[in-house]
Order: sequence, then structure tokens, then C-alpha cells
Amino acid sequence: MGSIAPEISKDAVEAAKAHLKEEGWCVIPNVLSEERNKEVLDRLWAAKEASEKQGDPTRLAHLDPNESNIRVFYLMQLDVIFRELIQHPLAIDMVKSVLGENFLISNFTANIARPGSKSMGLHSDMSLVVPDPWKEIWALNVIWCLTDVYHENGATLYIPGSNKIVYEEEVPRNARKLLRPFEAKAGSIIVMDGRVWHTSGANITQDSDRALLFGYYTAPHLRQQVNWTAKLPEEVKNELSPAMTDWLGLRVNANTGKVRKLRYLDEEFPEEEKATS
Repeated sequence: MGSIAPEISKDAVEAAKAHLKEEGWCVIPNVLSEERNKEVLDRLWAAKEASEKQGDPTRLAHLDPNESNIRVFYLMQLDVIFRELIQHPLAIDMVKSVLGENFLISNFTANIARPGSKSMGLHSDMSLVVPDPWKEIWALNVIWCLTDVYHENGATLYIPGSNKIVYEEEVPRNARKLLRPFEAKAGSIIVMDGRVWHTSGANITQDSDRALLFGYYTAPHLRQQVNWTAKLPEEVKNELSPAMTDWLGLRVNANTGKVRKLRYLDEEFPEEEKATS
């Protein structure tokens, strides 16, 4: 799996965390080497074929206007390399900086925007799973850039400052004019607060794919988008580390998160306090 790349300094990571906290997103370059990045991209295309062979579609008509968008679901079931990426030390560090020690891996998917692909609907990731008001961050996306990502080849488009939106009625009616691209080099990660309003960009190039992986992490009280108990083969489950078993909600207590630390009644409200109340 590898540790945080040595060329990424502690100061750079801390600066990224600060930018994420204030602006709702950050870009960290050089997380994957050129060789590792190519390996992941090659295995993504193989995963696409494997997904189709097992009957899982690689296009959902309600998400994408045409067939130029390729989506690969259930990545962790398809190849060990994706199980390695989802628990990459830097990704987990960024997740914990926002969600804390207690979180779940809700989903891990891929989106390859081929020439001619168009934009999906505008949304925030939290708006899809939690009704407003969105006062806290309960979801985070770590986006792996397997190709260079720029406006013309379909970079994810976002509304700057939209991580401050609390109610859906606050989404600007001129949202389309406000959209800006996340641009990054292959091998980078983009970390995005679940409250940021965004959409997939249109690929207007003639011959350039845009390939992204989306690792979706949530607070533990939110239901996961994938039932990993049902989707992962038993041999894969048996190989998982204790941490991954917890993060995927595979234990008997599933996604029971600690919201409040319980204490014995006599400890929290001693008898002498009750007597004076």
C-alpha cells in the first residue's frame, strides 16, 4: 500500500487540511508515482470489463446523459489495488482530520469521462443522503486523479464557497455561471467536503479521457451506500485488517457509531447531586 509519499511534507499536508476546512476542498499533488498511477489506471479498465461480465452496469442513465461516461461500481470487490487505495495513509489522515476517528467507508467508485461526455446533475454529496440543514460535515470524498484533470476534459465543477450552504434554497439560481473546475495532475488527490455543490464536467476534447476514483467516507451514523456484507466475497472479508473490517461496517454492530460516550448514571449524576436537585 505504501506510506505518504516522502515528497509530500508535513507542512503541505497541514496546509491542505486548513484549506479543506475553510474552502471545503484541497488538492494534494504527487500522492501516486507515475508508475503506480499507470498501474491503477490499467487495472481500472480491467475492473470495468470484470464489472460488466458479472452483470453490474457501467452506465446509469439517470446519472449521465450519454454513454460517454463510464462508471465502475464496487471497486473494492473487483481488485485488491482499490482496497489498498481506499485505506492509503494520506487519505485516511485527511478523512480523520474532518470526520474524526470514527467513520465508515460508504462507497468507492470510478468515473471515466470520455470525449463527448456531459454533466450530471448539480448536487452535494450530503444532499443525496441527508436532508438539510447541513450544519456539520458528515461526508468526505477523496478523489484520485488517474489522468491529468482540467476543464476541457471534464474536470469536476464546483461552486466556490458552497460548503457554507446550510439549506437547499440557498443554492444560487445562477449556479451554472458560478461553477469552476478542480484541476490537478495525474497522481494527485482532491479532497472534497460533502457539503460542496458540484457536478461532473463535460469532456469537450477529441481524444482525452478523464479518469477519477471517488472514495466516499461518512460519519458512522449514516447508512452506507453499499452493503459490503452482501457484496464482498467471503475470501476478501477474511483478508481484511481489523480496521478495514470496522470501516466497512462488517462487524455484528454494523454502523453503530459513538455519538455520545455513555457513563454509568451514578458516575454522571452522583447521589449527592440528585439529593440537592
